[in-house]
Amino acid sequence: MAEQTRLDLATRPAVGREDFIVTESNALAVAIVDGWRNWGGRKLILTGAEGSGKSHLAQAWATDSGATVVAAATLAQADIPALASGCVVVEDVEVIEGDRPTEEALFHLHNLVLAEGHALMLTAQRPPNLWRLGLPDLQSRMQGTQVVELGAPDDVLLSAVLERLLKARLIVPKPDVLPYLVAHMDRSFAMANLLAEALDVEAMDKGREVTRAFARDVLLRLQGTD
Repeated sequence: MAEQTRLDLATRPAVGREDFIVTESNALAVAIVDGWRNWGGRKLILTGAEGSGKSHLAQAWATDSGATVVAAATLAQADIPALASGCVVVEDVEVIEGDRPTEEALFHLHNLVLAEGHALMLTAQRPPNLWRLGLPDLQSRMQGTQVVELGAPDDVLLSAVLERLLKARLIVPKPDVLPYLVAHMDRSFAMANLLAEALDVEAMDKGREVTRAFARDVLLRLQGTD
């Protein structure tokens, strides 16, 4: 059989609100984000573990609200008045803990965005009561902000995400593959992405169909349990 050649094409990440799959595990967070015009104080902190979908949901909100998305770590070099001319998403806020110039920049951005009548979303892995911000005024404002968490995906959501990732790579697994993977994989979107990529690479390299046995071997290697 002629050797197959794998085209190294990156799949386009889904970032639109219509691409965000809603199930029981994230419905509350999605409803709160969708109702952003009713946020208390016009601000919200969206938390969740790495790979929980925070950035996707934040980007979807940015598209809806016209917000600018900025990494918290870059704020000390940012044009704060220009940023505050509209809604803003500040990603990964806890990484600035102890960085006084960046904390002060976030403090000024927070105050100016709200003073201009716009909305502010902040994302982080942990809730603000666990942050170690050195600026007391900023800490108090963060702890006075509504928090909503994106938890681990449930079976329905994880299965749908895996199916979408595999479909984007033109992979049609056997019917028993997805139920097996969902039952045994680490429950995160990060693992779903790693698994889809690994299945894509190995299926093409070895000229194999994606069967349960094949998927099991790939998953065990990824999770270091083979």
